[in-house]
Amino acid sequence: MKIFIADKYPEAHLERFKQLGCAVTYNPTVKAGELPKLIPGHKILVVRSKQVTGETLKAGDELALVLRAGAGVNTIDVKTASALGIFVTNCPGKNSIAVAELVFALLLGIDRRLADSTAALRAHQWNKKEFSKADGIFGKTLGVVGVGSIGREVITRARAFGLNVIAWSRSLTPAQAKEMGIGYCAEVDDLFRHADIVTLHLALKPETRKFVNAARLALMRPNAILINTARGEVVDQAALQAALAARKIRAGLDVFDPEPAEGTADFTDPILDLPTLYGTHHVGASTEQAQEAIAEEAFRIVEMFAKTGEALNCVNLAKRTPAKWQLVVRHYDRVGVLAFVLDVIRRANINVEEVRNIVFDGAAAASCRIQLDAEPDADLLGTIAKGNPDIIGLEAIKIGN
Repeated sequence: MKIFIADKYPEAHLERFKQLGCAVTYNPTVKAGELPKLIPGHKILVVRSKQVTGETLKAGDELALVLRAGAGVNTIDVKTASALGIFVTNCPGKNSIAVAELVFALLLGIDRRLADSTAALRAHQWNKKEFSKADGIFGKTLGVVGVGSIGREVITRARAFGLNVIAWSRSLTPAQAKEMGIGYCAEVDDLFRHADIVTLHLALKPETRKFVNAARLALMRPNAILINTARGEVVDQAALQAALAARKIRAGLDVFDPEPAEGTADFTDPILDLPTLYGTHHVGASTEQAQEAIAEEAFRIVEMFAKTGEALNCVNLAKRTPAKWQLVVRHYDRVGVLAFVLDVIRRANINVEEVRNIVFDGAAAASCRIQLDAEPDADLLGTIAKGNPDIIGLEAIKIGN
């Protein structure tokens, strides 16, 4: 099995892939546009920030798995991968602590103007009076938008700083908020109105693109702080630039829209010139601890796929297939039973959507669930039941409209 690793990766883990019997192509400096020419012959593609386009996926004549060594998969053309039957997997939660730590680095850096203070010192300027004007964050209200693994790590650390926490998430309930010891916001706009600091932890989806728009920015309190370590696209950057230019709010950004695709590049976005912006270089997950945890999870995914064909943490499996009926076949665990059943279904021109065969203790018998896109009529059921002596029982169950 050949693996192409297209981003920087811990070398110790490269050796583990080789010990697993994989042939590894390691090219961390490859450009996204070069991948279509290089991917043929590889079964697995591992990326961190590299763009995986539809062209790359179509060029992968043997490609079966794209593994994002991180959480978000917005840099991968998941729709094309799904159409080609390519698994897309990720390593969720492994960088949560690293990102949460950066949230507080940005927050404290803004409040204490650490970058400006350091710049003054490097210019051999001493200005204690200017840099003594911090507000302090104790007792302030932190609004957490999104309470997944990163949001929860942020909440845990917020308590140590004496922050009052309120949160909003589509999945958050009042009972869950009470259990977490935080305030519940039924509407996200209420969070923007009442928070002194807003930190974003949303996955990039069609419904979250430009989620933070001019109207929501206008709801924020004067001199409030917005922190985004999620994805640049969840914020309307033009609207944010206008709010920063007017000195209504302050912002700490680890992500931008747009931002350079490569690790090193010129970056001339005008938002960078605003004194109310503090920023980092999309490095939220870039700690040695996080990268080690992600590499460990990536190895686990590759190992399972190599040994069983199962894709752990797969993000592009159908939540619900088009199946309308389920055929349950109890049978003796012998050669040819399921081949016979599937052949009968094929001859009836019914499509099989999903199959799962479970073997009982002792391996004498098994139960197979076969999901179908159409009803198996009485004639088909009779043909199956009478056509093979190793079939113990048969049942058709309607499961869809």
